[in-house]
Amino acid sequence: MRVGVDLIEIGRIRRSLERYPRFRERCFTDAEQAYCESRPNPAESYAGRFAGKEAVGKALGFGVARAFAWKDIEIVGRPKPGVCLSGRVRTWAERVNAGAIDLSMSHSRELANAVAVVEDG
Repeated sequence: MRVGVDLIEIGRIRRSLERYPRFRERCFTDAEQAYCESRPNPAESYAGRFAGKEAVGKALGFGVARAFAWKDIEIVGRPKPGVCLSGRVRTWAERVNAGAIDLSMSHSRELANAVAVVEDG
């Protein structure tokens, strides 16, 4: 079993959304964008998913940011988030014999966090 944790300031994601028009398209799938934009405070949802992607990448031992593979980890489902892997991250997960991935996300007024647990395959 492997664990990954991430914590991010919601304000940092809010600023990225405002300053960099391509941030959404670079880091989030169309489905993730549709979900986040439907929420009362989109930045909270984007931050939670960003933290989720980082936590999953850490648990898998894959450098998501370094590999620019943000969209290869998709956060799906409600109310319990799930994870769908594709591309290079999926190939990596198969190579390291990763099993099921469990993800938990939460946020406060200022912070979003995520914890990912990857079972051995």
